[in-house]
Amino acid sequence: MIVEQMYTNCLAQAAYYIESNGQVAIIDPIRDYQVYIDKAEANGAKITHIFETHFHADFVSGHIDLAAKTGAKIVYGPSTQTNFPVHVAEDGEVFKLGDITITLLHTPGHTPESSSFLLKDESNKDYCVFTGDTLFVGDVGRPDLLDGIMTKETLAGMMYHSLKKLTALNSDVIVYPAHGPGSACGKNIGKETFSTIGEQKEKNYALQPMTEAEFIATVTDGITPAPAYFFKDAKLNKQGYATYDSVLEAGLKSLTIEAFKALLEKEKATIIDTRFADFFELGFIPGSLNFGLNGQFAIWAATIVDLHHPIVLVCKPGTEEESVQRLTRVGFDSIKGYLNGGYDTWVNANEKIDMVISISAEEFALDSKHNPKAVILDVRKPSEFASGHVLNATSMQLSEVLDRSAEIDTKAEILVHCAGGYRSMVAASILKKEGFINVKNVWGGYGKIKEEEISLVGPK
Repeated sequence: MIVEQMYTNCLAQAAYYIESNGQVAIIDPIRDYQVYIDKAEANGAKITHIFETHFHADFVSGHIDLAAKTGAKIVYGPSTQTNFPVHVAEDGEVFKLGDITITLLHTPGHTPESSSFLLKDESNKDYCVFTGDTLFVGDVGRPDLLDGIMTKETLAGMMYHSLKKLTALNSDVIVYPAHGPGSACGKNIGKETFSTIGEQKEKNYALQPMTEAEFIATVTDGITPAPAYFFKDAKLNKQGYATYDSVLEAGLKSLTIEAFKALLEKEKATIIDTRFADFFELGFIPGSLNFGLNGQFAIWAATIVDLHHPIVLVCKPGTEEESVQRLTRVGFDSIKGYLNGGYDTWVNANEKIDMVISISAEEFALDSKHNPKAVILDVRKPSEFASGHVLNATSMQLSEVLDRSAEIDTKAEILVHCAGGYRSMVAASILKKEGFINVKNVWGGYGKIKEEEISLVGPK
């Protein structure tokens, strides 16, 4: 028996490869499906089952393409309705996979169809449970994604009872969730990507003794709004989508500078520059948004940019395929291509460029001291801001910067920071695109700022 977690850091997402006696099941595959086929073929095995724990909202699953390529059966939990063929399993239904079994446990709460999958090993012993977005390490799934259809309180009540199914398992059963730290599918997911039932019963706040009413109040408290793309991805996963291969092929079209400019003019394409912030700040095509490949690139791109709007890419040469691949994972389906040669092609054509000034935390302290009218823009999450921030800073989390930019004085000096520097450069690129001129990014973010002699609110 092989049980392997296949973790994708930029999505904070875990898929699982399970193999027994020549048969393979994949749980929650990401969109670029070939890695699963290659692994099975290398082992002389065949993919026979694709288990989906629920309709994912934060990424596009590879279930449809993988099933088409392998003939494997897609399995969902009770109440599932889709526009493509699936096996809608009953609660407690058992699936044979080689010498092991996988039992579907209906665990609604995150969504109505949410299910967990209990694996029994060759000796028929409970070995592990794949909990999807029902149970995370240190957290549980958010119950607020069906507003307008089902209230978060109703779903949280379902989750209260679902978790009892899981906590009834033996303490040594391994817990394999669908997400790890950084995912917006939970409030505060722990740093580990797997655990045990016993450890979670001891340490997870949501599994402590409480009434159903107390549980509902606890898990619904402090939930920040879900990114808008969550609802689009859930729809794609339920109704179907363009094949991964077709989107990849279109996105990997090499564009001359003339073709690139034509797309900007005729289709009002959005420029996504995937270079690291250190290179972007030194020069970029005016109007570009910077989502560096070194961070949670695709998640932030999907949070800020419409998935279905035409996109053109500026990449460091050699990273074009990675850029397109990662964007397709979250549902971008109108990537028109990339500028051949990247930013250097633009510069060598003597086209107009723009820049972002970056300053050290020490320079930030001096600037904010000598220019009391400067706007100190903190683009961290509200919870991060509440844990400590610069006196007189404006809290505007990154996901809100585009919609709230009109609140900022266009003539002011704007000092932008986050926790470490990634989000602040994204924010700086948004502000530049919106016409702000005097924008400065703070290297090292709040982590460096709090080391300076500057007035802070809350703990350092």
